[in-house]
Amino acid sequence: MEALAKQTDIKMTARKIRRVINEVRGKNVQEAIRILRFMPYAAAKVVLHNLLSAVANAQEKGLPTETLIVSEVFADESVTYKRAKPRAQGRIYRRMKRTSHLTIKVGVKK
Repeated sequence: MEALAKQTDIKMTARKIRRVINEVRGKNVQEAIRILRFMPYAAAKVVLHNLLSAVANAQEKGLPTETLIVSEVFADESVTYKRAKPRAQGRIYRRMKRTSHLTIKVGVKK
């Protein structure tokens, strides 16, 4: 049995989130929480919040939290906000503000 937590439209690129989630994929939940607390990236705080939400969802389903592992975790691209940045001589450059979706599944170790 698995529990799921999703977060949508995070104001961060999926690439920045992926470098954090690659470190916790397949690990025990307690170990993953310890890793995320001491990571120097801003994305680690977002992933930690979502992981704790997935663990809370697992507790609601009646799963034992001691044996939970991060079974599946992925970050997808979301909407890209297009903005304009004024440049020299009346030109305008396009600025892409990328957002992403984060999904974490935790399950019982087999």
